[in-house]
Amino acid sequence: MRVRSQAVAAVLLSITLCCAASAQYLESLEKRTTVKVLPNGLTLILSERHEAPVFSFYTLVDAGSVDDPQGESGLAHMFEHMAFKGSTEIGTTNYPAEKLALAKVETTYAAYDAEYRKRVRRDPAKLTQLKKAFDEAQAAAQKFVIPNQFSEVAEENGAVGINASTAEDSTQYFWSMPSNRLQLWSWLESQRIGHPVEREFYKERNVVQEERRMRVDSSPIGRMIEQFLATAYTAHHYRVPGVGWESDISQVSAAEAAAFHAKYYVPSNIVIAVVGDINTAQALPVLEKYFSAIPAGPKPPELATVEPPQTAEKTVTIREATQPFYIEGYHKPDYRDPDDAVYDAIADIFSNGRTARLYRSLVRDQKIAAEAQGFSGFPGDKYPGLFAVYAVPLPGHTPEEMRAAIHKQLDLLRTTDVTDAELERFKTRARADILRGLADNQGLAHNLAEYQTRYGDWRELFRQLDRINAVNKADIRRVANKIFTASNRTSASIEFTPPHPPPPTSAQPNAGGAK
Repeated sequence: MRVRSQAVAAVLLSITLCCAASAQYLESLEKRTTVKVLPNGLTLILSERHEAPVFSFYTLVDAGSVDDPQGESGLAHMFEHMAFKGSTEIGTTNYPAEKLALAKVETTYAAYDAEYRKRVRRDPAKLTQLKKAFDEAQAAAQKFVIPNQFSEVAEENGAVGINASTAEDSTQYFWSMPSNRLQLWSWLESQRIGHPVEREFYKERNVVQEERRMRVDSSPIGRMIEQFLATAYTAHHYRVPGVGWESDISQVSAAEAAAFHAKYYVPSNIVIAVVGDINTAQALPVLEKYFSAIPAGPKPPELATVEPPQTAEKTVTIREATQPFYIEGYHKPDYRDPDDAVYDAIADIFSNGRTARLYRSLVRDQKIAAEAQGFSGFPGDKYPGLFAVYAVPLPGHTPEEMRAAIHKQLDLLRTTDVTDAELERFKTRARADILRGLADNQGLAHNLAEYQTRYGDWRELFRQLDRINAVNKADIRRVANKIFTASNRTSASIEFTPPHPPPPTSAQPNAGGAK
């Protein structure tokens, strides 16, 4: 008992020290950080960190695949690809001429698409003719393109880690660059936000279709997750795959992508954080010059559709000759819920490391699973998402065994308090993870933009530490009993089924005839 008491005291001391360190860090960060909302509504966050002559930026657009219009799924992801195609000044040899050529691309595509979509009386000969005109228009527009110029200009000036991602709730762009290239970056980033050009759109559409085939159509787990979400949600757009349905991707147009940009890539819907070796007094006028020139627009409305309460368990089963898999999810509130940190605690106690319950039980002790984890906020958490748990059976074991073992662990959460050590480990790790995420320029820029977007104040990042510290054992049992119910559960599994043997070949008649 004395050894355990010493261990607990050590953990509590580390939490206390962590609290003090975070308070000091917040005080220091406040002195180095400036938030400026431009007249057009775009929010800039500048944070000085003079450790090396570089800076990182993080542009967060408060729109993701959940905002894809009906019939245009995958459009947010598609536009993320297009954001690297350049602008009216980047990626073109002659934009006025290219603009006319691109207009013809859209005119010919619209004519081809209208004929293609006809459910009756489609004219194959006319369709071939229209497709030929569309292909010729694309070839004519291609003559003006300077491929990859946007990224090449950035890389030639020292940019590293050039990347972007589209999530359900947001789209983000980021890289790092020498601090003496801040003005060049301001021009590049303001150009692609304010003046994008949908060049090579249909060529890139083919790339996205191939991405879907690789991530979903050719992946049993990808297909299972797609069906899992489509089953868990009946109304909310989280049911639609972020990469898009194939039928939507194959017919989405550059005109629709431009309309998506006009609605969602408005300054009032964007936060940009810049962190590193910058002088705010000198940098802010530069950023204001370029980003204030982006035309203002109204902030798009939030999604109005609310997922109705689930009243019965739902299941999905895929049977094929592949690795078995099991996943289940329970509806939970969005990130603003007072219990959000409690869900994080459950996920940590279930899954974080070799001391976690799922690993100890399913992987180490029972030896029935190769992997088992739980996680909160799937597929997103801007709106009510899922708390999900999955397990990968070892050979000789089944998804049904995973289900039973997971339910046993969930039952323990509902009926028995977690231990002091488990709760303390969660708090220590959660605080360390938050502070570790601020250690480099890119991580800090990400967190500043994320919390400013979600809460309207980046300081909520540090208030999150208080919410983590407030979680107690009773909270965990209360939340577990509230959401881990059969009627709130959707499950999906892949069951191994041997491939069907080829049909027997019929006996061939004797070439010499019957004897």
